[in-house]
Amino acid sequence: MTDKKPNSVDEYIEGFPDETQRILKQVREAIKKAAPQAEEGIGYAMPAYTLNGPLVYFAGYKSHIGFYATPSGHHAFEKELGKYKMGKGSVQFPLTEPMPLALITKMVKYRIKENLEKARLKGK
Repeated sequence: MTDKKPNSVDEYIEGFPDETQRILKQVREAIKKAAPQAEEGIGYAMPAYTLNGPLVYFAGYKSHIGFYATPSGHHAFEKELGKYKMGKGSVQFPLTEPMPLALITKMVKYRIKENLEKARLKGK
């Protein structure tokens, strides 16, 4: 990855080695399938998805993919994420293991419901 900030998700992904690009594309596709109405962009210098507020982010690193579904999104899936290295609102999926795309999909759908509920409550 270069020091230049990417202007698009495509540009972001192109900055990685081929194998990492392949995995980043899988993660991107899983997110887009789970949240087709979400807006894709760059936030915090990484791919970002929003729908009634921030949904999820992901990022490529030398040995893992970072996935960020906010603390609530990670808390809801604590059991499934238990085998991975985690932070308050982040999880690291090692590049040496298959990406848990079904889990990523569930987390994105959870965050959509959460954001829609927040928006509904705000509207009252």
